[in-house]
Amino acid sequence: MHRSKLSRSILLALGLVSAGGAIAADAGTAGTSSSGNAAAPTQLDAMLVTGTRASNRTQFETLAPVDVFTKQDIQSVDSTDLKDVLAQLVPSFVVQRLPMADGQVFVRPATLRGLSPDQTLVLVNGRRFHRSALLGNRGAQAADLAQIPTSAIKRIEVLRDGASAQYGSDAIAGVINIILEDSPGTEITAGYSQYAQGDGGSRDFSARTGWALGDYGSLALFAESSNSDVTSRTRQRPDAIAFQAAHPELDVPNPVQRWGQPELESRRVGFNLKANASDTLELYAFGLYSHSDGVSDFNWRNPDTTTGAYRTTSIFPGWNLRSLYPVGFSPQYGNTQNDLQLVAGLRGEITPKLRWDLSASYGRNAIDYSLDNSINASLGPDSPTSFDLGRLTQTEKNANADFNYEWDVAALSKPVNVAFGAEFRQETYQVRAGDPASYAVGRGAAAGLEANSNGAPGFSASQAGQWSQRSKAAYVDMEVPLGERWSIGAAGRYEDFSSFGSTLDGKLSARFAITPDVALRGTLSTGFRAPTPAQLNTTSTTQGLDTRTLQIFTSGRLSPSDPLAQLLGAKPLTPEESRTASLGLTWRTDLGLSGSVDVYRITLSDRFSQSAGFAIPAGTPNPLGYTSVNYFTNDFDTTTTGVDVVGNYLRDLGAGRMTLTLAYNYNQTRVDNGSTSVATNETQRVLFEDRLPEHKGSFTGSWDIGAWSLMARVRYYGKWTDSTGNATGDIYQQFGAMTFLDLAVGYRINEHHSLRVGADNVFDRYPDEATFQASRGLIYSRNAPYDTDGANVYAQYRLTF
Repeated sequence: MHRSKLSRSILLALGLVSAGGAIAADAGTAGTSSSGNAAAPTQLDAMLVTGTRASNRTQFETLAPVDVFTKQDIQSVDSTDLKDVLAQLVPSFVVQRLPMADGQVFVRPATLRGLSPDQTLVLVNGRRFHRSALLGNRGAQAADLAQIPTSAIKRIEVLRDGASAQYGSDAIAGVINIILEDSPGTEITAGYSQYAQGDGGSRDFSARTGWALGDYGSLALFAESSNSDVTSRTRQRPDAIAFQAAHPELDVPNPVQRWGQPELESRRVGFNLKANASDTLELYAFGLYSHSDGVSDFNWRNPDTTTGAYRTTSIFPGWNLRSLYPVGFSPQYGNTQNDLQLVAGLRGEITPKLRWDLSASYGRNAIDYSLDNSINASLGPDSPTSFDLGRLTQTEKNANADFNYEWDVAALSKPVNVAFGAEFRQETYQVRAGDPASYAVGRGAAAGLEANSNGAPGFSASQAGQWSQRSKAAYVDMEVPLGERWSIGAAGRYEDFSSFGSTLDGKLSARFAITPDVALRGTLSTGFRAPTPAQLNTTSTTQGLDTRTLQIFTSGRLSPSDPLAQLLGAKPLTPEESRTASLGLTWRTDLGLSGSVDVYRITLSDRFSQSAGFAIPAGTPNPLGYTSVNYFTNDFDTTTTGVDVVGNYLRDLGAGRMTLTLAYNYNQTRVDNGSTSVATNETQRVLFEDRLPEHKGSFTGSWDIGAWSLMARVRYYGKWTDSTGNATGDIYQQFGAMTFLDLAVGYRINEHHSLRVGADNVFDRYPDEATFQASRGLIYSRNAPYDTDGANVYAQYRLTF
């Protein structure tokens, strides 16, 4: 199968103009107006490596919007989780906590511009970062930013524009490029934080050291650890209260289950190496490794109503689960992750104007799941209470060859930047089966005792396997400066996938300088996101609690190639396709005021989702006891429109320096057509359109004076809608807008020692209660786009030398 989405105009222009790419390079700061006069430094003066292969491009000069966040910006957020950092810094970036949501408790979905988590491409030092092994809600499989140590980051560049023609699959919403530290010196940080309610204590430690290797390069090493305690924003379940009243002789825990953040321990290490082999040849390499262990609660099983586990039968005479769990049980869901990314390459020049870069990378994310405090009731007294549920592994291998040529054209005052290259990529997904007891259907099933480990069935031998997908790509990329005012560009990329065929995507960009310090910019592009081997081939089983009946239900998600799924209407998956248009105005002044306004429209077709749930057809074997089954499908089309506003103001204030930053995003997604627009799958339509706020913004002020630094940040989230996700039927609730205030004070004791104390959500604000989920003890919606644990107070000590 072959598809082409390049318009005739792009094809005609492809040999003349281009834009964007990402080859990591050293960058500093610069700031001169195009008239040649020195301008006051602004936030738009940072040198970039994302969205352009030109070596001298600044934020102000880009053809598409790029945010740059420095090390100081990153350290202004009290979190070692990069997702939380970006959620506070990037207005269109949203991350959810999702307590008691299976693997998503530990690999939290993060979205840019309201699109799917796997529609944002993540790079580290300009190279693709691998995906997580987890398939989240609606099947998204994205990179897990939490695996990257924040203490290792020099800066972050966020390209807010469609960029598949420049980077390949996934770059529909934009690109997040993380540049690792390479500077000499040592920095050690120790911190502690805790919520105002007295729980959720987090002990964080990080160390970074770097050396200049004489005239031959540099080496930086990183290490980071974090230990977070649980939080609980829970009331006792009404049915647990009733159970206690009916059984006064028992001591029922209060609460019987906990809604909040999991217990989590993380360790991360890494290195970043650059070594000059000669004046024109450089070896570079970097690596990141992360290990984490976490535990989360699951729903409580009530002995009086959970008949599938507490039933007594003649098959197991004398056995009664009440003897083991007299007050019921809440399974404990465990998650152990090991994550590795290694990249090595050579770059140099053939001539001063023709540079090359050859690299190879290996990425792997493995997640082991376990379940404690549970039972496989169908096995009766032979069942263990702890289970190994199996392992998911995502492995990626990449090889890249990139070339960059500065082409001097006599008619132009500046060279044309021409980039071209090729990429080979292989993705492999593997499912290892769990303990046989975790998925066994014991002889007690004939009497109605539930099979599988109760809470999260293990991966069965029939679900286990290994699947791979390969892709080959070639691209061309040019930027043309047409005099002092005009810059134009275009990019084209051809990519062929072993699983479904080829794609051809393109991008046109232009920038016009109205004055030396005011410019218009705009882009037109096509894009795609390819289905992954996991999405194409795997199946899974999940359990949940119906908030109406308080009964456990079991759902099966089938592979699109499964015979039963095909009987129910499943078809082979195809890529999601996008068309993006953006138009922006950017400015800077000698007074320190700078900013940009960018409007955008993203149309997506064949969006990926889970189908509606289907009852098992009569006469079809159902050994796992599915209440319903669904499958992944190219389900629907959407249109996303929005605007990004960013403003910065820098000025001297008294004896100090003041910085004001405004960041605002309006983002609206509407379902155009597809099965989500019909009543049979109304939940999917509501979730895609209203599950995230349409308005999100922040206003940050900082003042550095002498040894003191002060910071205040106001964060705003607009209204949004949640649903219950019951076995059948759904209940919706709209939540109002929320505003949070964060404050911090820093003090530099001397050139080596500094302290910082602060609080997020100073006024300890909470959202509306989730009334439709009160039946299971939850107070605040677990799908909230912000932290619902209240005020968080922290202190940090930093040593530098």
